Amino acid sequence: MNANQQMFFEVFTDFQCFILAHMNKSDYNGVTATHYNIVELVYRKGKMNGKELARNLGVSQPAISRQLKFLIENNLLTQEQGSADRRTFYLNATEKGKLLIDGSESFRKNVTTQIGNILSESELQNLTLLLAKALKGLKVD
Repeated sequence: MNANQQMFFEVFTDFQCFILAHMNKSDYNGVTATHYNIVELVYRKGKMNGKELARNLGVSQPAISRQLKFLIENNLLTQEQGSADRRTFYLNATEKGKLLIDGSESFRKNVTTQIGNILSESELQNLTLLLAKALKGLKVD
């Protein structure tokens, strides 16, 4: 690692710790980005079944079954049997799931506002473009 990469590593570590510390203030240990995306989609779109969820996420139904089990067991989603077709189960975000999404969004808005007040408009634009470029090219296993 060169000196610039080391400096970025240290700053990124601090930023990651800042975010994790916020997320760990509540009862959401073990929630991954995939879990978060599932809860957010169900919360935003409303009641949906596994087939609709898989289609919206661009994955197969079996690919999300383990995540759904975790989310239901941790009271972030509920599952109810359909009245018209008893073979279909619908997912709903629980109050705890809604709090996860709302709290995270509120946190991101707060941090965004604070960073926007610290950086100049051009610095903020450059940071945004650089992060977008990095995310586009990022491949983490």
